[in-house]
Amino acid sequence: MTPIILINEEPWQLVGEPATYTRGQTQLLHRNRTMRSPVLICLLLLPFTDALPLKNRLSTDAPTITDPEAEEIEDVFSQILRSNKDSTVKLYHGDIVMDTSYSAIKCPYCLWKKSEDGVVKVPYSLASDYSAENKELITASLETFTTLTCIRFLERTTEKDYLDIHSGSGCWSPIGKAGGPQPLSLMSSGCMARGVVQHEIKHALGFYHEQSRSDRNDYVDVMWQYINGDDWGEFGLVDTDNMNLPYDYASVMHYGRFSYSNTSGQPSLNPKPDQSVDIGQRYGLSPLDVSKVKTLYNCNTCSFLLTGINGSLDFETFSSSYEDSTSCVWLVRVNRNKAFLQFDQFDVPSSGECAAYYITVYDGQSKTSPVLLDRACGAQELPLLVASENSLLVEFVYEVPHAAIDLKASYGLVVCGGTYTTDNGIVTSPCYPDPYPNLSDCITTIWAPEGYQIVLNFTTFEVEYSSSCLYDYLIINDGGRTDSSLLGRFCWNTPIPTITSTGNVLLLQFRSDNWFNMAGYSANYYFVPSP
Repeated sequence: MTPIILINEEPWQLVGEPATYTRGQTQLLHRNRTMRSPVLICLLLLPFTDALPLKNRLSTDAPTITDPEAEEIEDVFSQILRSNKDSTVKLYHGDIVMDTSYSAIKCPYCLWKKSEDGVVKVPYSLASDYSAENKELITASLETFTTLTCIRFLERTTEKDYLDIHSGSGCWSPIGKAGGPQPLSLMSSGCMARGVVQHEIKHALGFYHEQSRSDRNDYVDVMWQYINGDDWGEFGLVDTDNMNLPYDYASVMHYGRFSYSNTSGQPSLNPKPDQSVDIGQRYGLSPLDVSKVKTLYNCNTCSFLLTGINGSLDFETFSSSYEDSTSCVWLVRVNRNKAFLQFDQFDVPSSGECAAYYITVYDGQSKTSPVLLDRACGAQELPLLVASENSLLVEFVYEVPHAAIDLKASYGLVVCGGTYTTDNGIVTSPCYPDPYPNLSDCITTIWAPEGYQIVLNFTTFEVEYSSSCLYDYLIINDGGRTDSSLLGRFCWNTPIPTITSTGNVLLLQFRSDNWFNMAGYSANYYFVPSP
């Protein structure tokens, strides 16, 4: 049988290529290529994901992508405890520098002051001995609060009360505003993770651990038999103000399931009534964490955090409780890899230069991040957008909240890919020119300005042979969605003819299974005016 590819849904048969090998024999022929060390390096750079493709990308031949190490990733509080093991500071509940003169967030003078403009300014200083990379991580972690709440972290100038963030012995903080230069330790050798930084910052804003709240026993059983008596005090309850908000198993402030356990495999905490509920996450603020900061500081901010491996965004559902707002933001943060966003419905009132109503999408967690979509309005079909990392920010600016607006979107994650909007570029398979990794699931969007088409020329194309392109393959769609018109489904190593889009967007979907790997593809593209 000779190899076959599909172009414009028509089968093309390849000639002159040996196709008599079985899949196992072909694997042996390519063993030297697939076992080269660059592939192993590439695999480390592209962690696997448990994300499912978008519903309209599901097919019987799609590879099953799992993350076998997901449950072994250290949760935030376990990382804090490990870093604090040799700390010389006396700590309460593992990482709290305790002032016994007040109790939790019921203390009115322990909160940072709110200005007349509704902003809560929290000055801070970063120790000079932090590396540039550590400083970037810490400031990026603070930016999430700025994006989603009325808290504004500002570099200290002459303020007397400020957070003195330094690399001390472990990860720890006092609760709330203590006054003066307030120490907050983020040890550079053990606390440099977004979730750890945000955990300690929430302490400084006035929050205890979630499982310390006064109604904890309604939601969690403490398994005292698996905890050393000397550590029982770490599970003491605090007389907290719970602000009529739900208990949050997913809070960045929650202990891990095995925190302080003295018996391998036995939990120190069991959620109830459903013991299978995940506790002790590792990614950063949860949606309820954001709500609690906004409630405690009375932030009237139309903002939402969307997390997990996939989900949806509906403007009407989210904005109905913010009648006085003129803008709304949604921060999408998937667990790992790269986030993508697809607008399922987009009909926003048009205005001159999209001044009155518009959508902007940023490639990151704040408005200082690069722009993926700049001021879109009207009724149109927007292409699928792939972020460079695991988060993107959607901003909607509007004059009247309940104008004729139809805005719905889906989000999820992919292992690799990106969004390309500049003329004369190159797109490749992951790790090119080295062989692509197993279980690749990539989406690449090439998006030209309105009134232009895209010309795509492949300089290399070499993937695993399959008579019907089932194993490793590239799908090219003539449009910005995964269900746009199919231009071809390609595999093996035949030259791909030059492809020209009919509109201003092309979408490339590349997938590989868990067998051997080849060089993949590389293609040049450029924009030409539409006829």
